[in-house]
Amino acid sequence: MWRLWWHRHMGRWRRDMKRFYIIANPQKDHQLRLTKQIQQFILEHGGACGYQVNREHGAMFRKEKVPKDTECILVIGGDGTLLGAARDMADRKIPLIGVNTGHVGYLCELEADTVISGIQQLLAEEHPEVEERMLLTGFCRTREGQTQEQVALNDIVIHRSGVLQVVDLVISVNGEYLNTYSADGMIIATPTGSTAYSMSAGGPIVDPKARLLLITPISPHALNAKSIVLDAEDVVTIEVAARNEGGEAPVDVSFDGNPVGALRAGEKIVVRKSQACTRILKLSHVSFLERLRKKLHAYT
Repeated sequence: MWRLWWHRHMGRWRRDMKRFYIIANPQKDHQLRLTKQIQQFILEHGGACGYQVNREHGAMFRKEKVPKDTECILVIGGDGTLLGAARDMADRKIPLIGVNTGHVGYLCELEADTVISGIQQLLAEEHPEVEERMLLTGFCRTREGQTQEQVALNDIVIHRSGVLQVVDLVISVNGEYLNTYSADGMIIATPTGSTAYSMSAGGPIVDPKARLLLITPISPHALNAKSIVLDAEDVVTIEVAARNEGGEAPVDVSFDGNPVGALRAGEKIVVRKSQACTRILKLSHVSFLERLRKKLHAYT
């Protein structure tokens, strides 16, 4: 628990943060040098800090090793590492803060050269802002039965693989037929994911704190196929339709870019808002609009 008290001079509640944990990508933090530097700094300043590597590298990630009283998880790597940590820790409600040691790091709050000053802010009892980000959950209904539900912070994507042919995808919302798309695939994105694959496919940019679903076709074979914005409480079902040619290859399904399986003709995936959410720590006072403005200016 964060300890709270009234600060007489500032006139607001303040929080001190002492118990940290690190999830590190060893390919982005070679020999875990930065991880160990951060851990040592926190320990030397009266905090507690453990660490382990993420699930994509080495041994399977074990979230039970993260202490129950952890107040902040530092995720060292890049956006992919942060997305994985958000999925792994979705049910723990522990705030995450990304430390970018990769290339873009759009989701990461800190860089390798600013992480120590960021930790100093937290240790100095400066009040951090916490943004709650919506998660998606989804499962597939196949001929073998229903798969286990998984979560995604950015998006769930259904896309063709290998064979150079479009797929027909039947979209229903809350059990009501919406449309059939002939396309290379379909993206169901959160507001956080609106600046990722969905944007590349022509989808709108959305404030990451919003609560809604985005459906964006990938290379649709129709001039009027546009992104659709739905209420966050809607349930989206996408079925792979059979084509007259026969012998269709299955389409792949991925959660935040992580392959989880494939769908054949007649099979479907069901996607909805997760009851869990990801909590992202913000130390800067840069607004979404200011960050977006800088990103748009960088690419013009």
